[in-house]
Amino acid sequence: MNNRTRWLVLVLVLGVAGVVALWPRDRSPQSPPASTRPTQDVAALRAQAQLRACHPAGEGGVDVTCLGDGTRTALALKGPMLINFWATWCQPCQAELPVLETYAKQPGAVPVVPVLVESREADGLELLARLGVRLPSVYDGADELRKRVKAPMTLPATFVVGADGSVRQVTDPPYFTAPEQVEKAVR
Repeated sequence: MNNRTRWLVLVLVLGVAGVVALWPRDRSPQSPPASTRPTQDVAALRAQAQLRACHPAGEGGVDVTCLGDGTRTALALKGPMLINFWATWCQPCQAELPVLETYAKQPGAVPVVPVLVESREADGLELLARLGVRLPSVYDGADELRKRVKAPMTLPATFVVGADGSVRQVTDPPYFTAPEQVEKAVR
C-alpha cells in the first residue's frame, strides 16, 4: 500500500468517525423522569392545600382537572377572568402566585384561575399549600388550554379574558410582583 492510499484510507476513516459522532440522536426519554421523592397520596395533598372550589363548567370550555377536588371540568373562556399558566419549577411563578392570591381577595377583583402545566398534580398541590395560595386552580396536563389561548411555552404566562371572550396576553410586567400590577392589567 503506497502513501497516497494510506492517507486516503485514514481520511475516509476519520470522515466516517466524524459523521457518526455528529449524527443526531433522539434524546427524548421513553418515559417521564421519575420523581426523586416518594409518591404522595393526592387526596391528602388536596386536603392539605384547601383550595377553593373551581368555577362551574361552561359551554365550549376546555377540559381540565380541578386541583381542589380532582374532578374534570370544562373551563369556559368567558370573562372577565385572569388565567395564569405556571409550573412548580418556575421561580417567577412561585413569587407570582401569592401576589395573585392577594389581588383575588380584593373587593371587585376579577376571578383568577391559576393553570398548572408541565408539572405533576401532586407537586402543584404541595407548592400551593406551602405558599398558602387557595385560589381555585386547574391542571392542564394535555396543554389544551394553553393551545387554545396560543400561550407561549415560557412561564409564567398570564392572559386576561374579556367579557366578550377576547383573550389578550399580559406582557408588561412579565410577571406580577404587586397586586396593583394585576389590577392595572385587568382594566
